[in-house]
Amino acid sequence: MKLEFAVESGPVAGQVETDIHTLVIAGWAGRDMAAIEHHIEELAALGVSRPSAVPLFYRVAANQLTQAEKIQVVGPHSSGEVEVFLFRVGGELYVSLVSDHTDRKLEAASVALSKQLCVKPVARKAWRFAEVAAYWDELVIRSRIVENGVTVAYQEGAVASLRSPLDLAERYTGSAGGLPEGVGMSCGTVPAIGGIRPADGFTMELFDPRTGRSISHHYAIDVLPEIA
Repeated sequence: MKLEFAVESGPVAGQVETDIHTLVIAGWAGRDMAAIEHHIEELAALGVSRPSAVPLFYRVAANQLTQAEKIQVVGPHSSGEVEVFLFRVGGELYVSLVSDHTDRKLEAASVALSKQLCVKPVARKAWRFAEVAAYWDELVIRSRIVENGVTVAYQEGAVASLRSPLDLAERYTGSAGGLPEGVGMSCGTVPAIGGIRPADGFTMELFDPRTGRSISHHYAIDVLPEIA
């Protein structure tokens, strides 16, 4: 799946394109086992079974990636999750944002299938990982949702609560070489404020408090009828 990103590098702006053939969703990616347990319980309330291992890497079809501003889902049971998106182009690692939009009704039966069912919205901007690597733990991910016509805070937390992208990449590949080109990886999420729930719109953001810059993306959710 071809994705294009505007890349900021100080005062210089550029463009980078990648063709993702392998999409990996890193689940249960927290550093703090108590926080992982909180998320497990959060999903258990929806009938989702406990994971067999942590972290756990789910494969999803790469054609589920999209940079569109509107997605379509079947039935009113899906919701998004803000996650850092890691990929490599020309030997260099980049970070952006992806929403692991998931069908929560199906998740109770199969986590892998529930992730495969929904497209994964991706932001249109990226940063070179090397530019933020030294102070990675200071970065913040957050999301907001639109429900009943009102925008409310849905997620917020420092990426310090999650395993680093390099750690996840090495665990997935089994080597210190990092993520190969053509592989895109989501890097875990933070708990939902007020519980996991559907919404009419989802806005996600990666914020750098040192520079004040951010990557953000908004998408609307069009619910298709669920016909038996």
